[in-house]
Amino acid sequence: MEREAKRFVEVFGLLDRRFAEAFDPAAAIYGGALPAMLRTLDPHSAFLDPQQFESLREMQRSTEKGFGSVVNLLPGRVIVLQTLPDSPSARAGVAPGDEILVLNGQPLAQLPVEQLIPVLASARQGSAQLMVRRPNFPNLLEMTLIPAEMADPSVSRQFALEPGIAYAKILNFEAETAAELRAALDAMGGEQLHGLVLDLRGNPGGVIEAAVQVAAFFLDPGDRILWVRGRSGPKEELLVPPSFEPYKFALRVLIDGRTASAAELVAGALQDHGRARVLGQRSFGKGLVQSVFELSDGTALALTTAFYQTPRERAIQRWLGTCGEFQLARCPEDEDEDALRGGIVPDRATRPRQLSELEQVLLASNSFLEFARDFVREKPGIGPSFEPDNPTLDDFQFYLSQRRIRPSISEWSASLEFIRQALKQEVLNLAVGVAAGDEVEIRRDLAVLAAVEELRATVH
Repeated sequence: MEREAKRFVEVFGLLDRRFAEAFDPAAAIYGGALPAMLRTLDPHSAFLDPQQFESLREMQRSTEKGFGSVVNLLPGRVIVLQTLPDSPSARAGVAPGDEILVLNGQPLAQLPVEQLIPVLASARQGSAQLMVRRPNFPNLLEMTLIPAEMADPSVSRQFALEPGIAYAKILNFEAETAAELRAALDAMGGEQLHGLVLDLRGNPGGVIEAAVQVAAFFLDPGDRILWVRGRSGPKEELLVPPSFEPYKFALRVLIDGRTASAAELVAGALQDHGRARVLGQRSFGKGLVQSVFELSDGTALALTTAFYQTPRERAIQRWLGTCGEFQLARCPEDEDEDALRGGIVPDRATRPRQLSELEQVLLASNSFLEFARDFVREKPGIGPSFEPDNPTLDDFQFYLSQRRIRPSISEWSASLEFIRQALKQEVLNLAVGVAAGDEVEIRRDLAVLAAVEELRATVH
């Protein structure tokens, strides 16, 4: 270590004395030497400069500055679906159905979605000047929004799918996730429930302690939740505390290719103990213990320090690159090829419903939302029980015809239920709230329907 450190100092000193132009030492080290060194280890270890470290700490606080509005993004278009009560957006007068045309002097019409996202994110750093178009309103509206700290609950959706069977989605694992989930379950019936669909799809992980608490909600005292295998010494195990009283209702867990890290630990623990069947697609495969070490001058080092394993000692981490590319990579000669893929393998594979050509066109053209904007404006007072009736479907078909979308009778009939539900979702998004619209989508989700079917069988 001393020899290599001396060599680095020699090279750096030579650069300082002889390089053709003056250079910024901090930029050379923060942006060059340290990241390059860590790239030889694994894809997840990283040096954090002061700005990156502060961003990490902001994420861990479970709050972020924002305007309190939910938007629909399309190429060159930002349409408001909902404004949260007492949020900056609500106080400024932003309403569902409004379209943001200009943000801080920048027209949005020519920006693709991948550019719209950072533009919207940067606007949260300070005052935002908006030019807004409101349906059936002759003039553009000018608005000024001041961002405020907004709570970001990790248990984003919870409701009864049918009597005795509940649904809960965890977006990520934060410090308050376990408390949020317990409160949601108790509000839906707690121990009186027959079953729960726990949706971890798209969950990238987060605070391991929170994931451990969530897993413990459904396991018996003394059950092993996970193993930790470090560089040296014996493996460590984490058990459910003896004082825990778990929920006993039947459980189904949903995962997909974006389910990672702490979320995979929960799915793996419940699967290994036979406590839950897992449905969906193989998870991402990130089973690394990441520790953040604070350094001088507001910097930090995020370092891989160990591996997680499920209770049955299954490795979650997928094989990293070609053999020898990273120190964490395992050579495949003596390994099972499927095991190298890592992740949690579902007990039952489910995939999203394949869309017909007509359905793809309707979604790509944003026809459902555009129709819903006018529909909600013309029919105020729509409530959660709204269902598109035949006259509404006829109006929608006429609306499509005006936009030169003219499906055949067979195409329309084959997609009629999809069209009905998609219209219902967008109308409820604008008239009631995004949670009501999401519920419509969740109820027709094939993985959710499969989970409910299995849970019904456990009751009878």
